[in-house]
Amino acid sequence: MKEDKSNIKDFYALMTSTKIPKMALTIGLIGSVLTTLVGLSIPILTRELVDGFSVESLSWFLIVAIGVVFILQAVIDGVSTYLLAMVGQRIVASLRERMWRKLIRMPVSYFDKTTSGESVSRVVNDTGIVRELISTHFPQFITGIISIIGAVIILLIMDWEMTLIMLISVPVTIAIMVPLGSKMAKISRGLQDETATFTGAIQQTLSEIRLMKSSTAEGFEEKKGVAGIHNLFAFGLKESKIFALIGPLMYLIIMVVVVVIIGYGGIRVADGTMSTGSLVAFLLYLFQIVMPVTSFAMFFTQLQKAKGATERIQHILNLSEEKGQDGKQIQVTDQSLSFENVSFSYNEKEPVLKSISFVARPGEMIAFAGPSGGGKTTLFGLIERFYEPIEGEIKVGETSIQDLSLHTWRSQIGYVSQESGMMAGTIRENLTYGLEQPLEIPDDRLWEVAKMAYADQFIKEFSEGLDTKVGERGIKLSGGQKQRINIARAFLRDPKILMMDEATASLDSHSEIVVQQALSRLMEGRTTFVIAHRLSTIVDADKIIFIEGGSITGSGTHQELISSHALYREFAEQQLS
Repeated sequence: MKEDKSNIKDFYALMTSTKIPKMALTIGLIGSVLTTLVGLSIPILTRELVDGFSVESLSWFLIVAIGVVFILQAVIDGVSTYLLAMVGQRIVASLRERMWRKLIRMPVSYFDKTTSGESVSRVVNDTGIVRELISTHFPQFITGIISIIGAVIILLIMDWEMTLIMLISVPVTIAIMVPLGSKMAKISRGLQDETATFTGAIQQTLSEIRLMKSSTAEGFEEKKGVAGIHNLFAFGLKESKIFALIGPLMYLIIMVVVVVIIGYGGIRVADGTMSTGSLVAFLLYLFQIVMPVTSFAMFFTQLQKAKGATERIQHILNLSEEKGQDGKQIQVTDQSLSFENVSFSYNEKEPVLKSISFVARPGEMIAFAGPSGGGKTTLFGLIERFYEPIEGEIKVGETSIQDLSLHTWRSQIGYVSQESGMMAGTIRENLTYGLEQPLEIPDDRLWEVAKMAYADQFIKEFSEGLDTKVGERGIKLSGGQKQRINIARAFLRDPKILMMDEATASLDSHSEIVVQQALSRLMEGRTTFVIAHRLSTIVDADKIIFIEGGSITGSGTHQELISSHALYREFAEQQLS
């Protein structure tokens, strides 16, 4: 029970933390209440119309009054429905903005553990559940209570005996609906989790469609997808079973009560203790009592779903963002970068880097070599501040990079990797991606950096030039073309520090020559860090650092390592002889 109250408090706290348009919410709720109150007058007016019904005694005033009431109710209901829907949309938009801002500022380690599909489901589906509760089910719950209370009070005044007979249906309805609603809540929460899991699975498969097809994994992915679909189907069937029980049971209860009221009321009408109009009014009020009760089950079901969604939304909003959103703004030009006894592990049991120390002076080219899995790429992740060292410190000059503003630090780094990461969009958008005012960069400058990266010729061959769409992850371009656009992007950013991770590893020999020329041009005058399995690309480095099993086992120039490091000499003999 305490946990339930805590969940409701969390839900309330989450709602109050958003920018709720209070005026619209107030007017919308008042409108809903007024609609309900106006609706309560309709059975009484109908009673007067029925009791005095004859062609001669037809009251035009009463007919007009009923018509005005119907029109007034429809207008107020329409306005309040729109306002409450707007409030729900505004709240969900505010939540989605907060979650999106939070997600894009989460550390890389969060995405190492959480699938992108699950995060998307939280932003889209869970916030949608909250919106449904606020804009639809909550107003129905409030107006339902008012409708029930108002109808019962009027009926007690009209005829308390008939009212007591009618009210027997309410506890019966509640006794049936509450357990069903509780069961529905459990099913709905399971459906939310299964939906998030399924969304993540299919998004991952579709994002790696070429890997799937080249691996002839259609059968495996088909089975996995069908299993997920069947799980969703099973939850859907469970929901359908509950709805299949609710509908007929409510219809049975309503019809039994209607028959009892008509039967008993007919006797009363026959012996003259009740008018026909009063019997009609009773039936109308019966529906104004029973129908809201049926909607209460949906309200409590949606409330349970919203509380579950709130937990997941709050979990994301309460996570810690990357450190360094606010920090020192220092230009790193002409400053050395140093690792001082840096150690790192993704988990406590498996250390990846152990007491790494070295200094990169301004303008130097530092190359990292060694067997795969030694920790070279992890070093780049630490420089980019995707991860933080568990021991030691990384400094630029005399300042720890952890004290710098993330934006300031990363804006001074150019990163060219073998994956050639690209966003869906145009070549122009990819060149200017991440820059503060991309629209103000003239085409002349874009063509200039494209020429520096040897990318201008193939861009000109496209009919739309810089506005050519590259497709998802740049699929319409070759590997060499994507790499040259990435290099052109680095030229445009004019980084002080350059990092290249196997930048030519996946290219054919012709593309490699062109890209290597562009990289050599890009490296001029910049502190450069290079990872390369092919030693031919790093033999001219100012310093080569050999890493094995997370530790530095050798450091020096190419010639120095050939003389002093047996494994490096073995690598060189295999590749360079």
